Amino acid sequence: MQVIKQYIEQHKQRLLDELFELLRFPSVSADPKYKPEVLKTADYVAKKLTEAGADNVEVCQTAGYPIVYGEKIIDPAKPTVLVYGHYDVQPPDPLELWKTPPFEPTVRDGKIYARGACDDKGQFYMHIKAFELMMQTNTLPCNIKIMIEGEEEVGSNNLGVFVKANTDRLKADVVLISDTSMISMEHPSLETGLRGLSYLEVEITGPNRDLHSGVYGGAVANPITILSKMIASLHDENNHITIPGFYDEVIALNEQERKELNAAPYNEAEYKKDLDVAELWGEKGYTTFERTGTRPTLEVNGIWGGYIGEGAKTVLPSKAHTKISMRLVPNQGSEKITKLFTDHFLKIAPASVKVTVTPHHGGEPVVTPTDSIAYRAAQKAITESFGKAPIPTRGGGSIPIVALFEAELGIKTVLMGFGLDSDALHSPNEKYDVFNYYKGIETIPLFHKYFAELSK
Repeated sequence: MQVIKQYIEQHKQRLLDELFELLRFPSVSADPKYKPEVLKTADYVAKKLTEAGADNVEVCQTAGYPIVYGEKIIDPAKPTVLVYGHYDVQPPDPLELWKTPPFEPTVRDGKIYARGACDDKGQFYMHIKAFELMMQTNTLPCNIKIMIEGEEEVGSNNLGVFVKANTDRLKADVVLISDTSMISMEHPSLETGLRGLSYLEVEITGPNRDLHSGVYGGAVANPITILSKMIASLHDENNHITIPGFYDEVIALNEQERKELNAAPYNEAEYKKDLDVAELWGEKGYTTFERTGTRPTLEVNGIWGGYIGEGAKTVLPSKAHTKISMRLVPNQGSEKITKLFTDHFLKIAPASVKVTVTPHHGGEPVVTPTDSIAYRAAQKAITESFGKAPIPTRGGGSIPIVALFEAELGIKTVLMGFGLDSDALHSPNEKYDVFNYYKGIETIPLFHKYFAELSK
């Protein structure tokens, strides 16, 4: 541990400067106008992997954005860790809500503010710097393969093709991912599961053109009104999702599992204060931890239609749109849920409008084993680094490739994230604590050490 701490202290400013350089690339995968910058980001990641000491570094082309790959095989007989991360980020909009520019990283009160600071540039870059540390101090105890993709924020559509075509190249004993969060630095935790995802877009069409709301209002269905009613009907008075068959495969936690999950530190007053809400909202009969980690949800991610410019325009719009995401729990399949939603939405639509549902992407829920060598290695690493054992938790987000790795490579994943739920992921003013960044670089080499030792 002393060697690790000394290296970080000696290179502290450079480690931060390099992350800042990475954060300045606006690598937004969802918007084609950023394509040149996304490609530059891949090249930068490859450059840094090479400088850290990786062999066979390659910017692997796909039908979309490239996947950056590098490895260090010190002994084929030793265990191999496959590190996964993503260099693409969410769109920064709405820009006016950022206190400082999203692609000009700024430190305020010990926190790095920038798009991608936590999700996932700050977190995957910890692994490259931890790898560099192990190479420079001659302490790498196992083989390591590093794969950083550029399409996670748009569904990882081409990653599956790449993985299937490179099963030998990606052969490993475990996948290690830092794209998740901890409860806090005072209460370190390890996520033992993730929810799946079904993401889709809906278009409601009424009349064949925008109409004068005075001439036609009251005689022709307004698509925005109809869409609003349809969306509102998707939850009942207990905030239970009303789509027939939606809960058929959901397995409820038993009392012991609920007790263990809810043993994690939680202060509802602080939770509400952080979000500036007077009251929480969710499925009746479940705690916040259960709602955000073990229960399925349906959320409206965006809704638009009609006139939203300056001033007034009295229009009855031709179309209305919404984007909806459903988070899924173990046993729920994304394709089945997408079909259930589509069938239900078409069924409840009145004859006065036409409905089109377009699926975007999905992913399957996963539960990671807590009795594996890799999980115990992560426990020991965090315990040594933080001075206390991590609390097992369930993550509310989705990383679709976890199920993909298990299906295609036959290996489980360890979710060892260092972000916080309050880091404003996908929101303006995304942040990542400088402390967390260095703590990750400190802890990751310990994982490799204990994984190698426990694998003997």
